[in-house]
Amino acid sequence: MAATFGTELKKWRTVRRLSQLTLGVEAGVSSRHISFMESGRSKPSQEMVIHLAETLDVPKSERNRLLNAAGFASRYVTNDLSSDAMIPIRSALSWTLERHNPYPAIVLGRHWDVIETNQSARALFDLLGQTDDVNMIDWLLGDSGIRDTISNWSEVSTYLLARLKTENAFLGGDSIFEEAIEKLEPLLPNRGALIDPVPNPLVTVELTIGDQSFSMLSSIAQFGAADDFALADLKVELYFPADEPTRELFHSLGACNQ
Repeated sequence: MAATFGTELKKWRTVRRLSQLTLGVEAGVSSRHISFMESGRSKPSQEMVIHLAETLDVPKSERNRLLNAAGFASRYVTNDLSSDAMIPIRSALSWTLERHNPYPAIVLGRHWDVIETNQSARALFDLLGQTDDVNMIDWLLGDSGIRDTISNWSEVSTYLLARLKTENAFLGGDSIFEEAIEKLEPLLPNRGALIDPVPNPLVTVELTIGDQSFSMLSSIAQFGAADDFALADLKVELYFPADEPTRELFHSLGACNQ
């Protein structure tokens, strides 16, 4: 049975933990109108559907469902990254990654599949015994041994859990993220500790490679305003040295690939 607009609206309002009154205030409409739309007594305009989706911060990949449920055509498109329409995007991503050399940079898909890397990132993956066609969730939570290399795993795992929970909540629930959260929670050194659902914008990752220690910062950028929801799912992760030994390591990795 196809979902109605009312059930979809109520679902997202519940996911965002908003009452009808609060949603009405934030959207600039009456709570009575919200109630009527949820019950099916009132049919929204296309502009109202988009406005409510924006107010509820519904992901682009889910907004078409709201539009279709209200009787409107899909508005948001998806283009495969290899398509001709995405040539300018691929060029921009490649430019960003290559300009970040000699520091590592990677492009991730929705579920953290590595889509593209720069030269330094490929060299770093190789140094850690991993190819660059990896899924980061599987790598970090699997049996590769990478967790033993991360000397501040307590801090990193707490950040990862917060990030997974935030992305899962944003999508209104995602089975892959929910499975990853279930796998990660037992791996936290401080199990049962309260985790802030909003991760810090930067996390420090400390690596022990052989008898040497390195420290790097990771930051993530995303195409949040894109109407193409495949593009909106892409994330660019940039790494920066947090100390001099790591800066020297990154420069040596970059030099090895020239």
